[in-house]
Amino acid sequence: MNAFSHPPFVPAGLKETKTTCCYCGVGCGVIVQSDGQQVVGVRGDPDHPANLGKLCTKGSTLHLSADPLLQQQARALHPELRETRAEERRPASWQETGDFLARRIADTIARHGPDSIGFYISGQLLTEDYYVFNKLAKGLIGTNNVDTNSRLCMSSAVAGYKQTLGADAPPACYEDIDHADLLFIAGSNTAYAHPILYRRIEEARRVNPGLRMIVADPRRTDTARDADLFLQILPGTDVALFNGLLHICLWEGLVDQAFIDSHTEGFTELKNAVRDYTPRHVAGICGISEEDLGKAARWFGEAKAALSLYCQGLNQSSSGTAKNAALINLHLATGQIGKPGAGPFSLTGQPNAMGGREVGGMANLLSGHRDLANPEHRAEVARLWGVDDVPATPGKTAIPMFEAVRSGEIKILWIACTNPAQSLPDQNLVQQALRHAELVIVQEAYRSTATVAYADVLLPATTWSEKEGTVTNSERRITRFKPVLPPPGEARHDWRIVVDVARRLEMLMGRERSLFSYESPEAIWNEHRETTRGRDLDITGLSYRILEEQGPQQWPFPEGAASGRKRLYEDGRFPTASGRARFVVTPYKPVAEPVDARYPFRMTTGRLRDQWHGMSRTGTVAQLFSHAAEPAVVLAPIDMERRLLKQGDLVHVTSRRGSQLLPVAGGDDMRSGQAFVAMHWGQEYVSGRSADGGGSHGVNALTLPALDPYSFQPELKHAAVKILKAELPWRFLVFGWAAPAEVLRLQAALRPYMKRFAYASCTLFGRERTGVLFRAADDYPAEPALIAEIEARFGIEGAQVLRYDDRRRGNARHLRLAEGRLEAVSLAGDIAAESWLREYLDGGQPVAALGRLLLSPSATAPQGFKARGRVVCNCHNVAESEIVDALAAQASDTPQEALCSLQQRLKCGTSCGSCVPELKKIILHESMARAEAI
Repeated sequence: MNAFSHPPFVPAGLKETKTTCCYCGVGCGVIVQSDGQQVVGVRGDPDHPANLGKLCTKGSTLHLSADPLLQQQARALHPELRETRAEERRPASWQETGDFLARRIADTIARHGPDSIGFYISGQLLTEDYYVFNKLAKGLIGTNNVDTNSRLCMSSAVAGYKQTLGADAPPACYEDIDHADLLFIAGSNTAYAHPILYRRIEEARRVNPGLRMIVADPRRTDTARDADLFLQILPGTDVALFNGLLHICLWEGLVDQAFIDSHTEGFTELKNAVRDYTPRHVAGICGISEEDLGKAARWFGEAKAALSLYCQGLNQSSSGTAKNAALINLHLATGQIGKPGAGPFSLTGQPNAMGGREVGGMANLLSGHRDLANPEHRAEVARLWGVDDVPATPGKTAIPMFEAVRSGEIKILWIACTNPAQSLPDQNLVQQALRHAELVIVQEAYRSTATVAYADVLLPATTWSEKEGTVTNSERRITRFKPVLPPPGEARHDWRIVVDVARRLEMLMGRERSLFSYESPEAIWNEHRETTRGRDLDITGLSYRILEEQGPQQWPFPEGAASGRKRLYEDGRFPTASGRARFVVTPYKPVAEPVDARYPFRMTTGRLRDQWHGMSRTGTVAQLFSHAAEPAVVLAPIDMERRLLKQGDLVHVTSRRGSQLLPVAGGDDMRSGQAFVAMHWGQEYVSGRSADGGGSHGVNALTLPALDPYSFQPELKHAAVKILKAELPWRFLVFGWAAPAEVLRLQAALRPYMKRFAYASCTLFGRERTGVLFRAADDYPAEPALIAEIEARFGIEGAQVLRYDDRRRGNARHLRLAEGRLEAVSLAGDIAAESWLREYLDGGQPVAALGRLLLSPSATAPQGFKARGRVVCNCHNVAESEIVDALAAQASDTPQEALCSLQQRLKCGTSCGSCVPELKKIILHESMARAEAI
C-alpha cells in the first residue's frame, strides 16, 4: 500500500479522501469521510509527515463545521450586488455580476489609472488562487496594489530571512525537533497556536530527557509552564534579549568562529554593536534576572543543536524584522544552522501563507521569490506571463492600502477570504475606509463576517472540503488539497471567480490572447512551477501526479531530483550575492506606544486554544466555545485587587484609538501592569453602543497601526491602555437551545440588538445540542418591548413559560419549558441564577422544582448543586471540577503519575492532547494547595 492509498476498509456508502487541515501552518493531513452529500467524520492521516495521524481540537471538529445545516445558515451561496449605496444588495447571476465587475474595473482604470484598484487577499487561499489574483493585479490591470493578511502574520519573518539568509526560506523542518538538544521558543504559545507541533515537542522531550526548553514570552502561557527556563520578558524587548544573549556568548567564547569566518559577513559591525548589551543593561530592559539571562546564553551557546521556534510575538511588532534578524544573528554566530536539530524556524500562522509568498502575492514581491524592486526580476516575470512589463511602482501594503481607500486614492477594493473589519488594527480607520470606497468586492465563503456588511458585491466562494489545489506548510512541504464535496449553492472556486472576471476585463481592454486560459487548478500550478525554475524554491521536478502518488513534498525539488530537501544551507552556502549569510545590526527600540500615567497597562493579544482567527468557521461549532466561552480581558490578580474588581466585572479597556467593554478575568500568567485579550473577539461576538452610534469594534478597536519599516507589519501585539470599572448596574442574559437548522440564524438575528446596549456579547454553547448565549449590560433597564422582542427569538413567550417578575427590584426570570425540560432562560436585573440554570439546561434534568426555586427573591441553586465549571478537555467533555475531584481522590507521588491517573480515569488528554499542558498546570496547583494545607 503506497503512502496515499485508501485504507483497506471503508464503511458501505462512504468514501474516504485525503486532504489537509485548513487552520494553522502546521499543515496536518486529514482523512475525510463523506457520503457524497456531507462530511460525516475526520481523523488525522497517519501517513502525512506533518502530523503522523494527530489532530488538535480544531482539526478534529472540522466535520462539525461542515455540517450542511450550519452551512446553509452561515455560507454565502449566491452572488449579490448593488449598483449604488442607496440600494440593498440583491441576488444576481454570475454572468450579470461578472459583467458588472469588469465594466466597473475597466471604467475606474480609464478614469483614475490602474493604481485606483486594490486587492486584499488571504493566507487561507490555495496557491493556485493566489497566483491568479497576483497575475490579474500585476499582469493585466498593471497595479502592485495586491496585499494579503499574511502582512499581519508573516511579513517580518520574510524580511528577517531575506536580510540575513538571502531568501524567504525557513531552513529547518519538523524532524529537527527530534534531533535538537535545546529548543528556544520565543514569542509563541506553541501549545495553543500550533498544537500538533507541540505534541511532537512533548514526545521528543519524553524520548530525550536531556532536551532542554527555553521559552521567552511576556505571559506565563501553557508553553512557558512546560519550560526548563522561562524568561518572562517585558513586551517588545526581544531584540535586547537576543543581543544580550549574543553578548554573553561572545564574552564567554561560545561563538563558532570557524563558521563565522567561512560562511558569513558583517560580523565585526555586529560584534561592536552588541558590546553595549551587557547582562545588567539587558536584564533591566527585559525585566528578567541576570542569572536567567546568563543561563539561557550558556545553554544556547553550548548546545550541540539549538532549534528556535517563533511566531507572532516576534512578527507583529514595529521592530518585527529586527527581532527576527537578531535571533538569526544568534544562530549564525554560534553555527546553529544547516545541521540536524538546529536553525531559526519561523512557524507559519496560516495554512498557506507560505504558498502566497511563493507566488509573490504581496505588494513588494513577485512570483518565485522575486523582488519587485529588482528590474531584472520584473522583466523575468513579464516574459513568463507574456506581458510587456510589470509595474515598478511599489504597491500599497495592508494598512497604507486602507488609508488610500479612506482618502479616495483607491476607488475599488477587492477583498478575498479574509475579514479586515475584524482583523486589522485601528478599526476606526478600516471601517471608515470600507464606508468611503466607491466599490467594495467581498469574495467569501461565509456571509456572517463583519466585512460582508460593507460589500457592494458579494462573491460566494468554496471553502475546505470543496476546493482543489495545493498548500505549503511551515516546513516548505507542499500538499494536495483535495475536494470532498461539490460546491454548495452557486459558490465557485476562488481561482475560477478571478479567471472569469479577468477574461471579461481582457475583452473590454481589447486583448486578443488571454493571460488566463486555465481550465483547472493544475494548469495554474504548472505555470507557477515554471516561474520557480532556477530559484531557491525550484519545484520544477514536482507535479500533481507526484504529489498524488508519493505524498507531500518539500521544496526545493528541482527537475531531476528524487526528493525535496529537508533542511537548507547544509553546505554553508546562502542565496546572497556573496554566497555568505549576512549579520545585521539590530539596535533595540522600545514598543511604538509606551505606557504612561494615562494609559498604564501593556495590552497584548494572542490566540485561544480552540478558536481560529475571526472564528468564521470555528465559531459555528458550539463545543469549541467550551474552553473559553466568552470574551474577557485577563489581568493579574493583584491588579484586580487594587481596582476592587471581581471575576466577571465589566471594565472599559481604552486606548488612544477606541474603547471596548469587556468582562475581566484574573490570570496567574500575567505580570502586574499587563493585560491580555484574545485576538479572535471581533464585533461579531462582542459589541455595544458607541458615541457615533455605530457600535464598538471588538479587540482591534484598541490596537494600533504602527508599522515595521522593513516588513510593514503592524504592531498588533502591544498597545497602551487604561482599564476602568464600568458602572453598569443593569444586567440581562438570555440563553437557550436552538434547532440545528436555526442556530446560526438566531445568532445572526441577535447581532443587530447588540448595539442597543452599552455592552453585549453573543456566543454559542453546548455539545450534543447547540445553544445561543446573549449577554448585555446597561446604565438602566431596557424597554420591556425590547426584552420581549429578544426573548421571542428564543421562543420565550406564551403559556409554556415560567415567569417571575419583581418590578420593584427590577428583576425578572423567564423560563421556557418543553416536555417538562428547560429549553431557554431569560434573566434581567439579578442574574445570579445563571451559574446553575445553565447547567440545569445542559443536563436536561426534569424541572419540577424550578417554579418554587425561582419564585424566591434569591433564586438559590438546588440543594447539593455543584457547578461543573470550565471544560478543560474538549474531546471527552471533562470539566475542571471533575479533574480537581479526581486528583483529591487519588494519591500520586509525582506529577507524571497524577497525569497518567487522570488519563486513565477520565480519558482527558488521551485524544488530541491539547489539554495536557493545562492538566499539568491543574496538577501543580492542586499539589501546592495540598502542601499548604498540611
